[in-house]
Amino acid sequence: MGMIQAGKYLVRTRKHGPIKLAGDVHGVKAPDFDLRTLDGSKVKLSDFRGKAVLLNFWATWCPPCKVEMPWFVDLQNKYGKDGLVVLGVAMDDSEASKIAAFAHEMGVNYPVLLGNDQVSDDYGNVQYLPTTFYIDRNGMVVDKMAGLLSRQEIEQQVQKALQSTYKPVAESRRAAVAAATPAAKDAAQ
Repeated sequence: MGMIQAGKYLVRTRKHGPIKLAGDVHGVKAPDFDLRTLDGSKVKLSDFRGKAVLLNFWATWCPPCKVEMPWFVDLQNKYGKDGLVVLGVAMDDSEASKIAAFAHEMGVNYPVLLGNDQVSDDYGNVQYLPTTFYIDRNGMVVDKMAGLLSRQEIEQQVQKALQSTYKPVAESRRAAVAAATPAAKDAAQ
């Protein structure tokens, strides 16, 4: 079915930083961030390593965002026990209290983070809302979608992200070091 519609993100007058995620982002490490939640606490993407993450950039004024938010609530309920974490990044220019009121009205059951220019730049200069990144348990991007997709397409992407097996960083480093040692290379032959 593909993209149904997208809302244009109104770019503010500002200097853009370097863009980290451009082009084909499949298999690329998702940039870490340090954002505030609506209650003021700090959240990093790396806090969720070992979990599959649906990272959704949205705004209160975005009609397609309003369509998909109840789907994200349902997906969080359905797949949370399997390791899914939905994170909403609000790209509004309004106060946190207005964003919180909107999220409450929409029945949001997942963390809402206050977006900024830096996270937009880090994620490829987010220009269209909604934009959603599906991130596997190891922090790698499974897919990126701009615009409103069908609920079925969104759920398929969530399932792809959940299929990954978590490999702790220390385990990955040990395996890489072992593979690089001469004894390991001899054993492999």
